[in-house]
Amino acid sequence: MPSAREINRRIKSVTNTQQITKAMKMVSSVRLRRAQERALATAPFTEKMEGMLQRLSAAIPGENNPLFIQRDVKRTCYIIIGSDKGLAGAFNSNINKEMVSLLKDKPRSASYLIVTGRKPVDYLKHLRITPDYKRTGFSDKPNFGHAQNLARKATEEFLAGNVDEVYLVYTKFKSALSQVVTQTKLLPIEPSVSEKSGPSEEYLFAPDAGQVLSTLLPQYIDMVIYNGLLQSAASELGARMTAMTGATDNAGELIEKLTVHYNKVRQAGITNELTEIVSGANALQ
Repeated sequence: MPSAREINRRIKSVTNTQQITKAMKMVSSVRLRRAQERALATAPFTEKMEGMLQRLSAAIPGENNPLFIQRDVKRTCYIIIGSDKGLAGAFNSNINKEMVSLLKDKPRSASYLIVTGRKPVDYLKHLRITPDYKRTGFSDKPNFGHAQNLARKATEEFLAGNVDEVYLVYTKFKSALSQVVTQTKLLPIEPSVSEKSGPSEEYLFAPDAGQVLSTLLPQYIDMVIYNGLLQSAASELGARMTAMTGATDNAGELIEKLTVHYNKVRQAGITNELTEIVSGANALQ
């Protein structure tokens, strides 16, 4: 049985840990609100741009933009958005599982990996897989420039014919308690098929339809990836806040149990000392 001194030392250690987890929970909760606002702000704009592109692509007969070209899929590019830090519950393990499921039963040459975040990069290293392109250091505070770099790399590989399709894999934020790993197809862009009967809509483009599409398509890809980065950042902070809340509560329960145990051991020690004193006094009589 541990001594009262050892139990007291353990209580102090758990108390220090509890203070750290509580501070991390508070920081994550403050940053989560900002990240959530940014993610929610970009989502409507991305949806509107997607709808606009689909209508434009459907209204332009014979438009041959290279980003719309469908090819036989021999190699797929996956943009994996992960985290740089741990202590976020199942956030990292979920994205790692999804990544493994995409690569499973495929030769390495069939996938082109663009990975952000140290955690998925380290996990791939454990599997002896080297990403084709990686970026780290901004998982919880992404900006539009990071999204542009990822979009530029993926688009270059697609236009060069090195990959035949591009998917974005990220964690979609629903709430601090719920985050879902999501796949979104980026390239090739699939034009919408109108199911309406009757006369079709007519559009006027300035300066011309091809230039309008050429301008909007890169912006659309940038915005989809940027929204994915923001969704992933909010999910990471939400998962970390939830994990730190649980850790703080568990530490509090452990401190209570250790305190009760400490009092029992201390009481038993005092009782033994009193018994020894009484026994010694009786022996002197």
